[in-house]
Amino acid sequence: MSAAGMLRTVRGRARTRRTTTASTWLWGTLGVLALIGLWEAYKLLGPDDGVVVAGARVLPRTTDLAMPHTWDMVTRLLDPVTRAAEEPLWEAVVAAALFTLGIAAAGWAVGVVVGVGLALVMLRWRIAEWGLLPWVVLSQTVPLIAFAPVVRSWGASFRIGPLVWQDWMSVALIASYLAFFPIAVGALRGLQSPERLHLELMHTYGVGWWTTLHRLRLPASVPYLLAALRLGAANAVIGAVVAEVSTGLQGGIGRIIIQYAGQASGDPAKAWGPIFGAVVLGLVAAGSVALLGLVLRDYRRVEVGA
Repeated sequence: MSAAGMLRTVRGRARTRRTTTASTWLWGTLGVLALIGLWEAYKLLGPDDGVVVAGARVLPRTTDLAMPHTWDMVTRLLDPVTRAAEEPLWEAVVAAALFTLGIAAAGWAVGVVVGVGLALVMLRWRIAEWGLLPWVVLSQTVPLIAFAPVVRSWGASFRIGPLVWQDWMSVALIASYLAFFPIAVGALRGLQSPERLHLELMHTYGVGWWTTLHRLRLPASVPYLLAALRLGAANAVIGAVVAEVSTGLQGGIGRIIIQYAGQASGDPAKAWGPIFGAVVLGLVAAGSVALLGLVLRDYRRVEVGA
């Protein structure tokens, strides 16, 4: 191919990438606007007591106490947390979200190490895959709300020299517990994705297992691994928020969700502030993995769902 042809190809790919990005943002914005419109339409047209079928309420009440207007939720973020405080609600939500994000990031990092480590062990020895994979899947059936207080109780008695177990470590451990599963499964699937023909070619050349892993299996696993890392990041945020509620850790987004929900009878719009913060926190955590995708863009030909 000539230099001019290569230049046209590069420009065409860049143009396609920009178009895809713009389309993603456009559809995302339209989705948010559609959700707001649906909320306000149901609040306007729905019955005050909600929709009840066979004695069970299948759709919520439309009163201002149960469903505040979306603009009331947004303007409430600009008002002080309480009448006696000067700090606006959005600052309190951001501070709590950053606190939870740091814990979730620590849990995600542990989940990456454990998940990728398990994937390598299961890849290296088939008997390990047969023995470990069912337990990895079974581990996700444990109720998180019941598991969190147990982890905190164990951590309270954990001490190695000057190292004292902190409450936030229990939350990070629970976050890693949710994060490692999709990472382990996605990494294993990605490492096993090379075609048999390519593996046999490496074997014909007399290439060892570690070299095959580095030269063939790891590059092939990138599309699977990126999706698994993004899902693991979202799971880590969910685990951190739930664990903060279950363990009573102060300062995080999970704790103020419970705190503000208790004040909803007098200030219903306030309770939605930390809920929006938790949603944005999950999007930020999952979107941060996209930065890793930019580093590995040479291997990111087609991204496959975990």
